[in-house]
Amino acid sequence: MDRFERIVRLHRLLAANRRYGVTLAQIMERLECSRATARRVIAHMRLYLGAPLIWDPKLRRYRYAEREGEGPWELPGLWLGADELHALLAAERLLEQVEPGLLEPELGPLRRRIRELLRRVPGGGEALAGRVRLAPIGRRQPSPEAFRTVADALARRRRLRILYHGRASDEETERTVSPQRLVHYRDNWYLDAWCHLRRGLRTFALDRIRRVRVLEEAAKAVPEARLERYYARSYGIFGGEPRHEAVLVFTAERARWVAEERWHPEQRGRTLDDGRYELRIPYGDPRELVMDILKYGPDVEVVAPAALRRQVAERLRSALAAYAGADERGRRR
Repeated sequence: MDRFERIVRLHRLLAANRRYGVTLAQIMERLECSRATARRVIAHMRLYLGAPLIWDPKLRRYRYAEREGEGPWELPGLWLGADELHALLAAERLLEQVEPGLLEPELGPLRRRIRELLRRVPGGGEALAGRVRLAPIGRRQPSPEAFRTVADALARRRRLRILYHGRASDEETERTVSPQRLVHYRDNWYLDAWCHLRRGLRTFALDRIRRVRVLEEAAKAVPEARLERYYARSYGIFGGEPRHEAVLVFTAERARWVAEERWHPEQRGRTLDDGRYELRIPYGDPRELVMDILKYGPDVEVVAPAALRRQVAERLRSALAAYAGADERGRRR
């Protein structure tokens, strides 16, 4: 945790306990730091930010002093963490895409409020929104009608009848599904649902739904614990219990990036003696994992399991053959 985050945490702790203050032990616990570090953060707030942070000898606690004729002290400007900044900017971008309509009286003030918050970021001047770029990649836009219908069925707990065009199989199937939750993943929308045709949980890309209608029959309810077991422990968007563990070894150069990446909540990694990085990832369906491995090209080797190693090797050989064929055709021309 850096100094910036500790200052924000301390301010929020003090602001929530303005009347009775907080002990040094509470500060250390909230900031996850030593006594010396806690005292340094307190000193920084007083010295650099002008915080009216005092030690109350009667309460034997730290608190914000009351200021006559002024409101409660706040951090100067708007202090944002990475997640908060991304959330505000994403909300601002999404609201900007909503066409004026029935919700304009409600959305208009919300858009203006978000922009005002962004302008209050320390540094002032040009709105921060104009100096930070969100770059979605590979976005596929679902039909607005399909999205609204799915969301409506999800809210009312009704089953859906869908005509689904599978991308991998290139086939259309008609199914009855019980929607469980909408998922926004890698800039695309998916529906986690119980498929009554397959009698199991499945994930459907909303952009592949060709036709959809809400049925009057109540949706099958799947317990949240079961949904978490099926989806949260799987790799990427594909559900299912992890049955294998991928062992990947990255070159020493690439290790500097991969060691700080989060591929899976249950991943395990370690730096090897020669500087390379070993990453172990549980998975069930290998499709998305294979794509993520291939993007590292020669900087990664699949050590295990053997089936995953063969699959990645075959994809690499196919790519090499395609390039070799293209080079031969170029020489002939």
